Amino acid sequence: MTASCPLHLALPSLVGAALAAYLLFPDHLGLIASILIVATFALSYDLLQGHAGIVSLGHAVFFGIGAYTVAVLGGAGITEPLATLLAALAVSGALAGLVARIVVVGNDFTRLLVTLGVCFLFHEIANQMHWLTGGADGLSAFTVGPIAGLFAFDFRGRTAFFYALAVLVLVYLAVWRITTSPFGLALRGIRENTRRMHAVGAPVARHMAATYVLAGGMAGMAGAVLAQTSNFASLDMLGFERSAEVVMMTAIGGTGSIPGVILGASLFTWLKDALSAFSPKYWHLGIGLVLMASVFVLPDGLAGLPARLGRLMRRAS
Repeated sequence: MTASCPLHLALPSLVGAALAAYLLFPDHLGLIASILIVATFALSYDLLQGHAGIVSLGHAVFFGIGAYTVAVLGGAGITEPLATLLAALAVSGALAGLVARIVVVGNDFTRLLVTLGVCFLFHEIANQMHWLTGGADGLSAFTVGPIAGLFAFDFRGRTAFFYALAVLVLVYLAVWRITTSPFGLALRGIRENTRRMHAVGAPVARHMAATYVLAGGMAGMAGAVLAQTSNFASLDMLGFERSAEVVMMTAIGGTGSIPGVILGASLFTWLKDALSAFSPKYWHLGIGLVLMASVFVLPDGLAGLPARLGRLMRRAS
């Protein structure tokens, strides 16, 4: 399925699968909510790479900034989740707007270096600003109030599940609308042939910068939800490892496919949890093997599996 997959088919399937998991695995709602949050983060990154062709190794910066926005505001007495979610969207989007000018220039290699440098820079800034971020200890001394004053986050994670699902659906709709609009078609042209888009007079740099801001804001929302549901914000939320993981998720799911990216993020998060529980010391080896296998067996990711099976069946017949 592609980004233009009919909304009436993909979105109800996503919601139905999430509700089924809620009913079948009531003791694992924390993990399920984490999967929904990570899927939201992966969608924000795929808007960059899968649709605009902007590669990045620093996308977690905006995820972490969203989380710290919630933590800092919560510590200052602003505890309404919807208000801090919007604040995280605004702060992360504004930061992405400042960084966008140096990211959209150059080629893929320079973007990788620049975004990697931005990732290390903000990680060290957050580490040094211990008075604001808590440094290596992170922030946990903040309060998250009930959603709209009605739904408090409970110990079993039921409110967190529905809240994370609602934000995922919201981001899903936003990405789907963006990528199926004329603006999204322009992004597809930029991804496939930037020189030709320049030749026809398209504002390539402006489109790429706008996409970077949108993706940064959505990543901030994902980070905000994680901080709200876990009541914690830490340096690893904006570190290189989280940026690398989101690249792996989109590769496994299939870049440019909204349902595929959600599947890839879900599989990666579940596999990471299962392998770390099975072998806390060597779980990275299992992730590496799965990633290598996915590249050779499914070069187009999970989204390309139906087409690959169709080709195999035609050859067999």
